[in-house]
Amino acid sequence: FAELHAAVAGLPVASSRVLPGLILRRDFAAYCPAGGDLRAVLVTEPLRPALSAPGVEFVVDSEGQYQASVRWISRRTEALMKHLQSNNIKLLLSSVKQEEAVIYYAKLYGVSVVECLSSEEMALICEITGVSPYAPFGDNIHKEITEIAEATFCQPLLLGSKRCVHIGFTSTCAFQPHCLILCGPVDGVNEQHAAALQGAFTVLQQLFKRVDQ
Repeated sequence: FAELHAAVAGLPVASSRVLPGLILRRDFAAYCPAGGDLRAVLVTEPLRPALSAPGVEFVVDSEGQYQASVRWISRRTEALMKHLQSNNIKLLLSSVKQEEAVIYYAKLYGVSVVECLSSEEMALICEITGVSPYAPFGDNIHKEITEIAEATFCQPLLLGSKRCVHIGFTSTCAFQPHCLILCGPVDGVNEQHAAALQGAFTVLQQLFKRVDQ
């Protein structure tokens, strides 16, 4: 329920509504408008490769060697984003904050980015779409991308003064997510309404729970 409702204070209760899809309560890190169905990938790691692996010391002998390493990282980051573009990926959903180089190349190659998703949001998206996070690194960053989610729309949404991301996924299961927008004059009223609705949904779940005879 926490991932399927959003509260907006300062508006009348009558403004509450139900929207299809999911609402991610953060703004785009990069937004590239695109029409029609969108292909999306989920990632759980930074897409800009590090100079060394965790616990490994990286030693350079000169400024020139360091700059060469930085250029290699930049080229590899660009190659990865270009690979996403070539696979017609239009949306990148990340559980970690991506570096500026990733955002720069995402905008350059027309890929929208939403970052810092919670583990609960990532798990819900995986459940809806049936895909797992994409792991791009290894010996071949140009390997075929198979873990692709399909979205019917992805657009900015303003809830009060907060910019959010409104996204609709093509579900691979019977569950068709909708989000409840709860409006009220103050936060306390919204919290009361949310608690009451969550309790009502819990009762309905128990009422319609299948009983094996």
